Amino acid sequence: MSGSSTGSARVAAAPLTIFATPKPFEGHIGVIQRNAIGSWTRLNPRPEVILFGMESGTAEVSAQFGLRHIPNVKCNEWGTPLVSDLFARAEALTTGPALCYVNSDIILLDDFMEAITRIRSWGDQFLMVGRRTDVDIKGAIDFERADWAKRVRAQAKQEGRRQIARSIDYFAFSRGLYPAMPPLAIGRFWWDNWLLWKARWLGVKVIDASKVVLVVHQNHDYSHTTYGPTKEEMMASEECIRNARLTCEANPADYDEGFFWRYAYTIDDATFRLTPSGIGSNPGHLWKQFKRYTSRPLGIAKLLKKRVLRAQSARDNNDVTAGAPR
Repeated sequence: MSGSSTGSARVAAAPLTIFATPKPFEGHIGVIQRNAIGSWTRLNPRPEVILFGMESGTAEVSAQFGLRHIPNVKCNEWGTPLVSDLFARAEALTTGPALCYVNSDIILLDDFMEAITRIRSWGDQFLMVGRRTDVDIKGAIDFERADWAKRVRAQAKQEGRRQIARSIDYFAFSRGLYPAMPPLAIGRFWWDNWLLWKARWLGVKVIDASKVVLVVHQNHDYSHTTYGPTKEEMMASEECIRNARLTCEANPADYDEGFFWRYAYTIDDATFRLTPSGIGSNPGHLWKQFKRYTSRPLGIAKLLKKRVLRAQSARDNNDVTAGAPR
């Protein structure tokens, strides 16, 4: 389906809507994105899948897999799609109870849909995240083989490397969870940490599904960006610095004062864990918060000083008000 024919229509309700904004379908990136998207279309029950953007090959891949394609997306001045527009439009175009943004190099298997079903039956409002497993997949997956998923799972278990909690590649969430967002740039760091922080700030149940969901990330370099092939080059860019600033929406002064780390939440900040036996609390999120602050003693001192000065200012204002003539 192309955006020109269905861009203004609402799709039929599906138990889950997966949406993504692929990179150009060129070279190795093109191969692994086709692998990822092919895996999404073979989930059971099949989700609705929406591809956003006008990168080369997106329209053709959408047509090949029978997906919804929305070509026009709001971008920043560097041409990077905005998270706020992607999430808002995905909700506006669908009616199902749950949505999931997934990076376009991520292979999903049926345990993913099973986890969504279990969590939806447990709570109305939620955010599900989980750790990925990095795997070197060079060629196209043969989806005609009945055992393709079993082969991917075996390779991931034998050769894969479980990533740290800072690497967050999917966000499955209940409809209406994110009513408004700052104009964060997709794929330019910190936007994913903000999504976790915002859910926690809203008091929503955040579930870590790492113990039951195998999420396969196909390794690649960063040569598709204009910043160079390494993460370090991208993180030093003005675009990434802006994202870091925007994560401080609760207090914009926090970035200049060196406090933006307060919003850099990770999978370890999940308040619950999904396990084979059920959903239970995750006391580890308390330890994560403790480490976040105690590892920055100078930052703690600055925060305490800031609060003392704010309290003193409030008392002075109250004294002035109380002493004013009536």
